[in-house]
Amino acid sequence: MTVDIRRYLDEKREEVDRFLETIIPDAKTPPTTLHEGMRYSLFAGGKRVRPILAIAAAEAVGTPSKAVLAVASSLELIHTYSLIHDDLPAMDNDDYRRGKLTNHKVFGEAMAILAGDALLTLAFELCSRQDLMDDLAPTRQVQLIHELAVGSGNLGMVGGQVLDIQAENRDIDLATLQTIHKHKTGMLIRASVRMGAIAASATAAQLGQLTAYAEDVGLAFQIADDVLNVTGTREELGKDANTDAQRGKKTYPAFHGIEGARALADQCVDRAIGHLRAFDAKADPLRELARYIAARKN
Repeated sequence: MTVDIRRYLDEKREEVDRFLETIIPDAKTPPTTLHEGMRYSLFAGGKRVRPILAIAAAEAVGTPSKAVLAVASSLELIHTYSLIHDDLPAMDNDDYRRGKLTNHKVFGEAMAILAGDALLTLAFELCSRQDLMDDLAPTRQVQLIHELAVGSGNLGMVGGQVLDIQAENRDIDLATLQTIHKHKTGMLIRASVRMGAIAASATAAQLGQLTAYAEDVGLAFQIADDVLNVTGTREELGKDANTDAQRGKKTYPAFHGIEGARALADQCVDRAIGHLRAFDAKADPLRELARYIAARKN
């Protein structure tokens, strides 16, 4: 089958957004400022790449259960919380995100921290709710919660953020850069693909192949981000450009040049698609997502 990836992305993003609307309290629900802050960042126009990867992985395995939307949405909650906290003055100190003022610029630092905390906690509530899991086996549900924790926690995304902060203004080598990004970006993308597969009752062999795919896609994603930080405009990115160099961060273009980094991302995409050889046309969205992630402009 031929996949129109733009149309696929739009359709799946709308599905995720509709589900998120059903589980996030409206801005009139007390505590109103908290819920307003959560909604401000969550519905600021994100691409929903992580939840869509989860949905596509589930489709590649077979017929996704209704649990997949809850699982996918939990990943977006984690991602959004991480962006709110990343933008804080103590972290990256950014004023804009997705073309809008960052959360702390609108609601203040304390409320931004708490909005992030609430989104993080709600992600685990979603995966622990039996009514959203569509009779998924309890062992699979525990596995999903475990994947979310590992992907986002001290040995995953948060651990990578720590390494990233510690590497600022230091002359790190390429291996250190790869370790940072494997954790900071790669582990949540890995969790996204694995959680989608688990929710669709993937076999051990399928899960292994999809994990290898996810690890290469995660690296391609980060390389593309690094290139965009150098080449993108504020209008394209929705935030200030060239911030990595200003913060003294080493990136893939610093090691390989812009064209070399792009070539490296393409190699990652080719490897990722190669890991899907055992899957049929139902995995075509995953194949096209890999290409999209490396070629995107924002």
